[in-house]
Amino acid sequence: MSINFPNKPDNWKVSEFRRIAELRHGYQFRNYDFTSEGIKIFKITQIKGNATVDISSCSYIDPDRLKKFEGFRINKGDILMALTGATIGKIARYTENETILQNYRVGNFFPLDEDVFSKDYLYHFLRSKNFYNQILAGQTQSAQQNIGKEDINKMSILVPPIKEQKSIASILSALDDKIELNLQMNKTLEEMAMAIYKHWFVDFGPFQDGEFVDSELGEIPKGWEVKNIKEIAEVNSKSISKNSKIDIIEYIDIASVGEGLVENIQPILLSEAPSRARRIISDGDIVWSTVRPNRKSRFLALGFNNRTIVSTGFAVTSPKTVPYSFLYPFTCTENFVDYLVSRATGSSYPAVTGKIFEEAKLVVPTQNILEKYNEIAEPLYLQFSKNNMENQTLTQLRDTLLPKLISGEVRVKDAEKTLSEVL
Repeated sequence: MSINFPNKPDNWKVSEFRRIAELRHGYQFRNYDFTSEGIKIFKITQIKGNATVDISSCSYIDPDRLKKFEGFRINKGDILMALTGATIGKIARYTENETILQNYRVGNFFPLDEDVFSKDYLYHFLRSKNFYNQILAGQTQSAQQNIGKEDINKMSILVPPIKEQKSIASILSALDDKIELNLQMNKTLEEMAMAIYKHWFVDFGPFQDGEFVDSELGEIPKGWEVKNIKEIAEVNSKSISKNSKIDIIEYIDIASVGEGLVENIQPILLSEAPSRARRIISDGDIVWSTVRPNRKSRFLALGFNNRTIVSTGFAVTSPKTVPYSFLYPFTCTENFVDYLVSRATGSSYPAVTGKIFEEAKLVVPTQNILEKYNEIAEPLYLQFSKNNMENQTLTQLRDTLLPKLISGEVRVKDAEKTLSEVL
């Protein structure tokens, strides 16, 4: 598939994919191959929309069969792509050390000669809109969208000199590494915050020497109360008016939210926004998807601008008499998730209502204990928010630089200058 590269530098070449790289399909495992545990199988569902891999919920095969499928083992650093379905063209790099096998509709990409074509550069080129647009043009027009080896082989790749390839990959990888570091830091911060919450308000660790009394939720420290969320917070109390003077909003829909993480924010004219773009969020709000609560699509709103609007598919809970550092981790507990899941209705898209959130009950300590706890917990969430905001900036910069570096519109020296100002 020959295409034009209008910004191509004179010393860069255009090559058909087949001449410089190879796509390898995985093995077509069948349902009867799978076991309840063993060696994991990497399917297209393991590739997430933010170029990450999640192998926490894989299918398995018997470990005794590993030798038979050695040719389909995925190694650390491999470049993987979904070749079918709604996530077609989504790319991720495998960064784990765990043994895992490649399923058929997952593509694995390799340069034919790394002295000519860098694997790191290949990864970033495959992530570019340039390549994704070729995928969209070449996919089969069937009920289930597919792209295959023959289609990929005909696609065009822009090939700079190897030294420049490595420099381009280094710049983009530096941004990816910083984003990943922030994500890992946030995972640690969230784990710390949750551990403190559980120690104080689930196990009652600091209060074991005090007097306990019976309650509808079991024994609790004397002076504490059982309340429902409605008594300490407001749910879905803020909506944007159709007559608002705001022109452009920052819109977040359910598909853009993971477990504790906003993956995408879409700037859009309010006049052109979908009718579900109505819920206003403010600092300290707890935003939870009401659809399929088992997926735990939620986040704590900190650091967003006052034009940020979320879908009516979210329940937005605004703490009033307790700090968000207390209420948010409560909504992250497995007990709360189970509470939502058990009350969800609907077969295809099980969902709950805002009323379900309001009726959830929890143990609320005295005000002085809340204040002492907040002094410890709030800084963790503020650092979490700072890392998230930085990641949004870094992601925007990477997504801006990627197509321009890959096409030659922006040269390495200029990109390195920009990078030095940010990192």
